[in-house]
Amino acid sequence: MKNMPVRWLALIAAALFVAACAGQKAPAEKAVADIEATLSSIRDDASKYAPAELQQAEAGLASLRDSLAKKDYKAVVAAAPALSAQLTTLQQTVTAKRDEAQAAMAAASEQWKSFSTQVPDMVAAIQSRVDILSQAKKLPKTLTADTFQAAKDGLEAAKSSWAQATSQFGSGDPVGAVAKAQEAKAKADEVLKLLGMG
Repeated sequence: MKNMPVRWLALIAAALFVAACAGQKAPAEKAVADIEATLSSIRDDASKYAPAELQQAEAGLASLRDSLAKKDYKAVVAAAPALSAQLTTLQQTVTAKRDEAQAAMAAASEQWKSFSTQVPDMVAAIQSRVDILSQAKKLPKTLTADTFQAAKDGLEAAKSSWAQATSQFGSGDPVGAVAKAQEAKAKADEVLKLLGMG
């Protein structure tokens, strides 16, 4: 009979523990659902602009889901705030990098306007000069056969870079297009000098 109060205390403690766990079930489920929704809303951009941070967040969410599946609501409720803070930082990183990328694209689109007339004009001028020299019986004294061949090779390289540049711009990559256009212009500048036109 003396053991009765102890037994009752144990039962009461167990009942309180179950009640406490049950009381944490709803907050734990809500925390996981909220984190899933937030992550889902930024996943596409995050995979593009912050893949490493996204991977960490996905791992954190997997751990929460695991705890939830094991009915360890206390662990979920304890870990959720840190993961929520991590997601807030991830959102900020994604927004900053996306804005940066958009600014770079806008600047590149602006640069493209001058390249899109300048490079084709240079290539056309070089092509015209190469055609004239190819039909001439003799090259000018200032131009050796080797230099002329280097100029023709350079013209083909410039055309190739320009074709890649226009393709990249057409597929929505103005930053890559401008990089290729700069290559094409640099090669065209070289050829102009070789031909004595620069």
